[in-house]
Amino acid sequence: MIALSLAEIAEVVGGQTHDIPDPSVQVTGPVVRDSREVEPGSLFVAFVGEHVDGHDFANAVVEAGAVALLASRPVGVPAIVVDDVQSALGALARHVVRRLGATLVALTGSAGKTSTKDLIAQVLARKAPTVFTPGSLNNEIGLPLTALSATAETRFLVLEMGARGIGHIRYLADLTPPQIGLVLNVGTAHIGEFGGREQIAQAKGELVEALPSVEDGGVAVLNADDPLVRAMASRTKAKVILFGESGEADVRAENVRLTDSGQPAFSLHTPSGCSEVTMRLYGEHHVSNALAAAAVAHELGMSADEIATALSEAGSLSRWRMEVTERPDGVTIVNDAYNANPESMRAALRALAAMGKGRRTWAVLGKMAELGDEALAEHDAVGRLAVRLNVGKLVAVGGREASWLQLGAYNEGSWGEESVHVSDAQAAVDLLRSELRPGDVVLVKASRSVGLESVAQALVEAGTEGEVAVR
Repeated sequence: MIALSLAEIAEVVGGQTHDIPDPSVQVTGPVVRDSREVEPGSLFVAFVGEHVDGHDFANAVVEAGAVALLASRPVGVPAIVVDDVQSALGALARHVVRRLGATLVALTGSAGKTSTKDLIAQVLARKAPTVFTPGSLNNEIGLPLTALSATAETRFLVLEMGARGIGHIRYLADLTPPQIGLVLNVGTAHIGEFGGREQIAQAKGELVEALPSVEDGGVAVLNADDPLVRAMASRTKAKVILFGESGEADVRAENVRLTDSGQPAFSLHTPSGCSEVTMRLYGEHHVSNALAAAAVAHELGMSADEIATALSEAGSLSRWRMEVTERPDGVTIVNDAYNANPESMRAALRALAAMGKGRRTWAVLGKMAELGDEALAEHDAVGRLAVRLNVGKLVAVGGREASWLQLGAYNEGSWGEESVHVSDAQAAVDLLRSELRPGDVVLVKASRSVGLESVAQALVEAGTEGEVAVR
């Protein structure tokens, strides 16, 4: 964070100083909520959670070097006490962002946010110092913490914004007002909470509504291939840039193809030139993500060749998102178990089919959460798609929703042992450990709550250590 005195911070957040001998002492380290992340000069944010109260760590964090706590009650060590810690954290982030000399890029969408954010960050980092959201910390706590990690040297601040209802993105954009806003897509993720795709579009479009006007440098980057996203052009005063495979897109891909290993390649076309891209990531769905990143980079002055080189060399920065491991015995494990929705599930299955040409393929799939009334139809459709893509074997893991996956595959024509329903992660590991053979490709994917990353990890370890149980 840019250096601020405790007196300045107290004024910004409307707090009272307690047990602070010298209010001119500055916070020069990171702002953190995890006591294990405290460094000399830190500000520790004391949240009260369901199981842990950050105030209980007051003495420990000060001993570790924190100059003070942002707290909701006095704790006997230096603290700035406020009525609402979360609101105070947001106010501090808003203040710091306005003092930065950085360009703020914000993005949202139903699927692909984190992968696209990672691509944008890697591309822009070639141009200037860049700070970006770690993992998927994209809510009202993670976003301000990320913004506060920027320093005076930061030139690009890339923030992922998530939403579970109308007004969420409006709130986040108010905390960290973006100059460039990117909307990737409107899908069915969290449709049960939103109530429908139109409501999801309404929520995601709050980002482009928050942008400054064309005259003030605002840029809305929209997916030309998604009608609900493209329609958001009417909701912004900013300059509109379209990306996609549509011929009308300002930044587009032509000659899209997959390498023999399932990695996308395409010709990148921008208003300033063309260049060839071959990505290190897996799956054709990354083409759209790459185009979104390219559109942002082009608006910030990078050439087509610079962008293509950066995209071709970019890797995955966030765990359990098409994370590919080649075992010594020739088995390939694709760990895409961080989360799942119908769009990302279909993309992952298509990537599996491309990677597994000439090899035996396995799809180890579990529940897609928060689909509401669409849950049965969407799980059934994914099971059917696995059959249509000639996936060698579907292993559906878990309860009711997993049974719908298996039933969809069965009704599409998966007879005998081509699809199977198992009770839990350990049962899936036991099955695969006994039946995998060299050359097989295994995709593991489900919503985060299912925890199927344990299956992928056990299979990776089994390739080198023999018998491994899920931990």
